[in-house]
Amino acid sequence: MEEIKLAEIDFPDIETDTEVVEEKDLVTEATLEPPYKVLIHNDPITTFEFVIRILQTIFGRNSMQAEQIAMQTHVHGIGYVGSYGKSDAEKRVAKARFAAQIEGFPLQITTEAE
Repeated sequence: MEEIKLAEIDFPDIETDTEVVEEKDLVTEATLEPPYKVLIHNDPITTFEFVIRILQTIFGRNSMQAEQIAMQTHVHGIGYVGSYGKSDAEKRVAKARFAAQIEGFPLQITTEAE
């Protein structure tokens, strides 16, 4: 694959006048949505390794956090993954369910209003 150097890219002219944006103007959709908890449920088939991988790749947990959540789920039957805006929580849960389905695991992962 050919390496592209920044000097070779034709950047459009950028005006030097900039508009100051107040922090209060940077309200995103996620901050307007109510928070939803994501919960993962234990089952006898889904592997510990798969749960850890989902927690890391889809929910952004580091390896230690993922292992702690997976262990909590195993011991208590349910584990708290995190809180997200409603649409973000639903998207992440859908991705996790899809990944589990592809791998043939009956992973139960749910959302709940806080």
